[in-house]
Amino acid sequence: MRDIELTVLGDSQKPSRTEKDPVSTISYPDSSLHMGKPAGNGHHGVGRPQQKGHPDDLESQGGSEDDLPIKDRLKNCCSSTFTVQNALGKLPIVSWLPKYRCDTFQSDLIAGLTVGLTVIPQGLAYAQIAGLSPEYGLYSAFMGCFVYALMGTSKDITLGPTAIMSLMTAEFGSSKSPCVKYDSLGACEARDPTLAILLTLLSGVIELTMGVLQLGILVNYISYPVINAFTSAAAISIAVGQLKTVLGLKDVSREFLHQVYDICRKIPETRVWDMTMGIIAIIACILLKKLRTVKWRGEDDPNVEVSLPVKILRKFVWLCGTGANAIVVIISAAVIAIVDSQGFDIEEHVTVTGNITGGMPPFRPPAFEIHSENLNETMSTNEVFSTLGAGIGIVPLLALVETMAIGKAFARANNYKIQPTQELLAIGTANIVSSFVSSYPITGSFSRTAVNSQSGVRTPLGGVWTGALVILALIVLTPYFYYIPKAALAGVIIAAVVQMVDYEIVRKLWHANKLDLIPLFVTFIGSLTIGIEYGILVGIGVSLLMLLYPIARPKVKYTLTSGALVVTPAQGVNFPAAEHIELKAMEKAKVDGKMRHIILNMEHLSDLDYTAIQSIKSLMADCELAGMRLILAGGMISVREKLQTANVKNLVLVDSVNDALSELSIQAVDDVAVNGEEADPFISRL
Repeated sequence: MRDIELTVLGDSQKPSRTEKDPVSTISYPDSSLHMGKPAGNGHHGVGRPQQKGHPDDLESQGGSEDDLPIKDRLKNCCSSTFTVQNALGKLPIVSWLPKYRCDTFQSDLIAGLTVGLTVIPQGLAYAQIAGLSPEYGLYSAFMGCFVYALMGTSKDITLGPTAIMSLMTAEFGSSKSPCVKYDSLGACEARDPTLAILLTLLSGVIELTMGVLQLGILVNYISYPVINAFTSAAAISIAVGQLKTVLGLKDVSREFLHQVYDICRKIPETRVWDMTMGIIAIIACILLKKLRTVKWRGEDDPNVEVSLPVKILRKFVWLCGTGANAIVVIISAAVIAIVDSQGFDIEEHVTVTGNITGGMPPFRPPAFEIHSENLNETMSTNEVFSTLGAGIGIVPLLALVETMAIGKAFARANNYKIQPTQELLAIGTANIVSSFVSSYPITGSFSRTAVNSQSGVRTPLGGVWTGALVILALIVLTPYFYYIPKAALAGVIIAAVVQMVDYEIVRKLWHANKLDLIPLFVTFIGSLTIGIEYGILVGIGVSLLMLLYPIARPKVKYTLTSGALVVTPAQGVNFPAAEHIELKAMEKAKVDGKMRHIILNMEHLSDLDYTAIQSIKSLMADCELAGMRLILAGGMISVREKLQTANVKNLVLVDSVNDALSELSIQAVDDVAVNGEEADPFISRL
């Protein structure tokens, strides 16, 4: 088995670059990153060489492995799978770290610190969405970076809290937990984190299990329209949820429709300074981020010489755009601190973040029950799992979808490959370990991954510096977070999520495939009306039904010769379609009151299941009762073998339709369709 070799390319080896990523990228020559592809000994993983007399040396025993007892076969499988080489294969860092260079270290350091400046304000803000104290956003922002540096296969992906994971945490976890912190007006500011932390552990276990069983293919059954609609609906839901913080409103419902109603009803209660701070933060974030995409004159022309001061100025402008969130949060906090130092009671006018627990979180396993002595509230383990409910399955699935989509997008843009199954292992392990430091569920962040890529990261080791900066903030900077206005954090969130709304997709799908608009609108409307968590389930269900419908109602061509009906399915016949084709064939064979023999043309059939064979038997019996004959023509060898071994009574199997006509003593003539080709179902005509 070949291991992937992570190589930092030199100037002469750099792949083609994109406008979004002006730096050299890492080459992943082999996409099968240590994922247990069959080795030379026929077992999965990296096995030991076969030696004479060893049970693996089947020739020395004069037999095959199947002849060995189950105990010996299990022993051989384990001995070839659980090896040091196979274990190291799950740590891609082992293959590329020996080639690590000083210039690579510099690039990773700059990118890691840049992402760190982005994730700190985002973490504080996303914790609000999750319904937790701000420090939990930072607890979620560092451990995943360390784990992914060891196990990840993408140089660009950065793990941590995201808007969607924060929303899902609130929906399934924290919103159902007892409140642990109230504001001056008696409204709940933060809830018990136990459910959110346990959800992280369970999500990681499920993701890791899927990686071990190589079940990443399940993610492929969530169609792009469903993902797109869910992302847009989640962005709108998050933005509306933060609007109440921008306006300084209290006692607003969490459900989207009720939330919109309450905000409109309570607009007269708007706190002017909160609104001012929030609006300024939104505008500032949007404008500063545009600096990141400024195109300078002669930037792409290698013949244009740029002086050092100009290069420094351009880099400074780019850093301002990249660190827009941090700049907005720092300036807004500084303004509030200065005003407060002048003797004004700032909390009367602006809602601030307040005291944040500083220092590192304790390293301990998540609790499986809630017992709050202060609030006199308890929740048993059974109640905890019952409360989490469908979130145990939905949250890890969405985390995988986010990470896979981001990883594939940046790998394609930067000319390397990721290994999906290894990514499952990495994100699963990251969530499990993160749950021991009080993190809520984490996944890949699109905005921070884009910053990471554009900052020139070369290996996953850049995440180590991101995590280190977050830890530094937890230890040193938490006292200064007191003055950060909540409206400014809400503005940072709104500026980030509005870019997730993709309204152009409707036009694209209209021109490409109108049918895809059905799951798009179902998911979008369902997510905003019945809830984000249920909207995506409904969307996935509708998408799967549309995927399965052509199997249940396949296209079948019915044509007449002088005395027979030729039935030609366009694809394999399986149990959902078997009875339908059987009934349709009998119906069209008796059209105009005439009895016609039936020829089942199997030239396009690639498969027949047991139910389809039973339907052929039933159709043959019906034909005999009506004085008609059923003849099967053509078909792949595998299909014909299935029919022959099924012991179908009076089976007539010929090589072609012409042979079938000869069998019926009917002269072949030009085919005439029965009422034309069967009208395509509505779902096929769109």
